[in-house]
Amino acid sequence: MTQEAEPKSARVVVADDQTVVREGIVMLLGLLPGIEVVGAAGDGEEAVALVAGLAPDVVLMDLRMPRCDGVEATRRIRAEHPGTQVVVLTTFADDESLFPALEAGARGYLTKDAGGDEIVRAVHSVLSGDAGLSPGIQRRLLERLSEAERGPAAPSEPPDGLTARETEVLLLIAEGLSNPEIARRLHVSTATVKTHINNLFTKTRLKDRAQAVRYAYAKGLVRPPAG
Repeated sequence: MTQEAEPKSARVVVADDQTVVREGIVMLLGLLPGIEVVGAAGDGEEAVALVAGLAPDVVLMDLRMPRCDGVEATRRIRAEHPGTQVVVLTTFADDESLFPALEAGARGYLTKDAGGDEIVRAVHSVLSGDAGLSPGIQRRLLERLSEAERGPAAPSEPPDGLTARETEVLLLIAEGLSNPEIARRLHVSTATVKTHINNLFTKTRLKDRAQAVRYAYAKGLVRPPAG
């Protein structure tokens, strides 16, 4: 009778600027089944460097860190190392930090009072392609989406002669996605994305991505977050 192989442990990097907190999380994870801690970082720059060197499955990412915060580190990791997922692990469960992190590519979001079982579920959920969000975070996300749906409708016709695809690319730029991220979202090549961007920049007379974001808001294609 053939003995079944044990499930492969998820290789995890922990990023948190507070030494005591970081070491505590590492110690906790070391006791959890199915988790192997392969590195720990004190800020976002270190986290990006560790991902480049270690290629972990998941980064547990604090948001408020010096040099490079968790949102920017998440954006860079997802753009440069798409095989690594990010689960935000933070003290703050407010919308100000939640939505930028999710928009940057985080697939999970847990507060630091999460128990070991909850962390394991989140890590393995994102590795299986699901979202690793705590019930409270899921509720807030749905509330935010409902608020957005009740907002004013976007223009029925794309402005300035933009095609539907060019408008879609513009909206993804406004979300903060890089060209490789847009390519993956739309299932096209990066070269195709660059062509769409060049076309929409020509039609709208925009010079860079920052102007494109302002344009998207000015034309009502994107609504500012509720303040």
